Amino acid sequence: MKIALYGQKIGQKNIPYLNKFIGYVVSNRSIDIYIEKSFFHILSSFKEFKNLNFPVFSHYKELTKDFSLMLTFGGDGTILSAIPWIRDTGIPIVGVNTGNLGFLATLNKDVFIQKIDEIFNRKLHVLPRSLLYLETSIMDHHKFFNFALNEIVIFRKEMVSMITIDAYIDNEFLTSYWADGLIISTPTGSTGYSLSCGGPIITPDNKNFVLTPISPHNLFSRPLIISDHQKVHLKVHSRVKYYSLSMDTRLISLNKDTELYIKKAPFYIYFIQEKKSTYYKTLREKLLWGMDQRN
Repeated sequence: MKIALYGQKIGQKNIPYLNKFIGYVVSNRSIDIYIEKSFFHILSSFKEFKNLNFPVFSHYKELTKDFSLMLTFGGDGTILSAIPWIRDTGIPIVGVNTGNLGFLATLNKDVFIQKIDEIFNRKLHVLPRSLLYLETSIMDHHKFFNFALNEIVIFRKEMVSMITIDAYIDNEFLTSYWADGLIISTPTGSTGYSLSCGGPIITPDNKNFVLTPISPHNLFSRPLIISDHQKVHLKVHSRVKYYSLSMDTRLISLNKDTELYIKKAPFYIYFIQEKKSTYYKTLREKLLWGMDQRN
């Protein structure tokens, strides 16, 4: 079995958990572990891993479809940063939460160690998540990964004035958003930026996207849920030459004449989670639903 290990940073308090995992892999000769190059150097800075001797990967093409798993150590941001490595390979992600919120990285460190046999014996749930795909004539797709698991966001750049975004759904004009920006979110991303801007929560099994304006000036401008079979076309009008575009954790500037076409990606990202871990349980725990804040 080949597995990939990815992280962006690691604190001393999490080293014992990672050390137990490395020990498990070393003792199990049927598992070959490959570590992302930058993360390998981070781990090597700790005395526990001074003699770390595993192969590394430094390009997404090195993660071939014969990998069985990718383990990420961090939070949801770490998982989002791992998506450009995974792409359309179908390699499932095991998110070990060493961060804070953990909507995607649902396995906490203790549970991960307890469930490690079940993880490698494929006894946990594999859940698919849809992505957004961005098309635009000027973008070099070889340099910019044009897929997003959470959301694509268009927002103003280098000015305090609002921008105007003309939105079309399947080539039919929808409306002009006069706002700071616009979020196009997947069900996975509906608990992120979109939620903080008043968007609805959409369970991951729904086949929808949501358009959520950011600080709209028009009072009637509200989030809109659409089918993920539909294609969104956006035109941006701005007083300055550029506007900002973010896709999960990646940010670029685009000329205001650049039009955007957004649709559902032709592949899914897969997550491995506990069987007893449900989306509604996650909502209750992470958003503190039903909790009396006075106590």
